[in-house]
Amino acid sequence: MYNRDLDRLTDYPFDRLRALLGGIEPPASAEPVIMSLGEPQHAPPTLIQETVAAHSDGWAKYPPVAGSKELLEAVSDWLTRRYGLTSLALDPVSNIIAVNGTKEALFMAGDICVPRTKDGRRPAVLIPNPFYQVYVGATVLRDAEPVYLSATKETGFLPDFENLDVDLLKRTALVFLCTPANPQGAIASLNYLKKAINLARKYDFVLAVDECYAEIYDTVPPPGGLEAAQELGQGLSNLLVFHSLSKRSNAPGLRSGFVAGEPRLINAFRTLRNYGGAAVPLPLLAASAGLWRDDNHAEQNRMMYRAKFDRADQLLQGKFDYYRPEGGFYLWLDVTDGEDTARQLWAEGAIRVIPGAYLARPGLDGTNPGNRYVRIALVQDLDVVDDALTRLVEILA
Repeated sequence: MYNRDLDRLTDYPFDRLRALLGGIEPPASAEPVIMSLGEPQHAPPTLIQETVAAHSDGWAKYPPVAGSKELLEAVSDWLTRRYGLTSLALDPVSNIIAVNGTKEALFMAGDICVPRTKDGRRPAVLIPNPFYQVYVGATVLRDAEPVYLSATKETGFLPDFENLDVDLLKRTALVFLCTPANPQGAIASLNYLKKAINLARKYDFVLAVDECYAEIYDTVPPPGGLEAAQELGQGLSNLLVFHSLSKRSNAPGLRSGFVAGEPRLINAFRTLRNYGGAAVPLPLLAASAGLWRDDNHAEQNRMMYRAKFDRADQLLQGKFDYYRPEGGFYLWLDVTDGEDTARQLWAEGAIRVIPGAYLARPGLDGTNPGNRYVRIALVQDLDVVDDALTRLVEILA
């Protein structure tokens, strides 16, 4: 016997991609380029290895579930510095908790924020469409109803929260929002975030803002949920924000992030993790604290991504409805048919991309907003990206 709700999680995008491309042999003359996976390939800071080595005695100790004092203070200082939190005083203990990357924490948000019923009915969880798959897992395994809010070109590639049915909002328990958006790169404005927080407070749901791409931006630092809450001046009620070092510091293998927000919700995270969460090891907490205190490596990282988008501008302008994203490291290209294009690029150019339809579901209007698109991750070095995009244009011309 097992939890049969797991049977509802059958369309993991990378499983579907393997099935789509299975049996296709890419040309032997071309070096394969994997652009389907958002795994940063820039070298991580040497600070990680140096700090882990210096704190190797920590491997012999159980780490604190909530994170070390050093890490929590470093995160609090970074949030205050990054978002200009002059009037919103963060308490490192009650407002922040360390987690093993945002994926784990976003999944746990379902257990923490979704009750058995809401307004006497089955609760709903609102999900941006396209979406990060963990949002769906967190919803389905709470037996809540996932409601997919299509984020299209017409809505600025962000969910439209202003025209939702009141009856739906009354039974909404949790809303996921990713900014900068994965995969479209759109950034939620401060006003957009303030309206979303006000909506959460009006209908008593939790707004979970996934800000894991917040440090990968083109020109203007994306505003955040805490910054919006500060402007509203009513504390952090109904709000959680999620960050990690995977993208900011090119350290996806570090598995280190944090959640910040309303003390009641952070305490619930602490309780859940006491019973069923693995704590971040002490040497990794020390390395994480050092990374959050250093902004220079994050800026150097952004410079490398900007150079790749500069090249994308040159190669793709006027093609595939290309636009330079405000944040994140993805291209979201309109190629008419994402599946056909993914097959063609692998078969003819050894370029692996993911169809947009695999990252989305039919929305409220019954259509999948990713059907026409492919997502391309610009995570390799500039020379590799240059070669791959050049091949792509030649193949699809």
